[in-house]
Amino acid sequence: MAIYVDADACPVKAEVEKVGTRHRARMFIVSNGGIRPSQNPLVETVIVPDGPDVADMWIADRAGPGDVVITGDIPLAAKCVEAGARVLKHNGEALSAANIGNVLATRDLMADLRAADPFRQGGGKGFTKADRSRFLDALERELRRAGG
Repeated sequence: MAIYVDADACPVKAEVEKVGTRHRARMFIVSNGGIRPSQNPLVETVIVPDGPDVADMWIADRAGPGDVVITGDIPLAAKCVEAGARVLKHNGEALSAANIGNVLATRDLMADLRAADPFRQGGGKGFTKADRSRFLDALERELRRAGG
């Protein structure tokens, strides 16, 4: 079992390390730079070259059954779900074969709406303490299910 974190703009890296360490899971913190490496021997910081979706491709090529992926990137989540990995968004929402189709469709619809209205700004919710708490509970649950 491994935990893969799409680390660019990830607000829960410390929480992943805390819970992952308790489960003695190997963790891969993947980004294209700007992340301070952890001293934790279970954590491997992976710096990928700059480029569109390079970190996503690195994770998608490796994640599979028994692994947990942390990402807010819906296309990456879909690839990982298809490969058999368990996927969590930063707010604790689990993405699975049962819901990834709807989540992808909603993402595409929202992208179309934003493209149709170039003056539309933001619209995303801020990350809250409740989101962090939900994430911690969800990660604990997923690691137990994955066998960690």
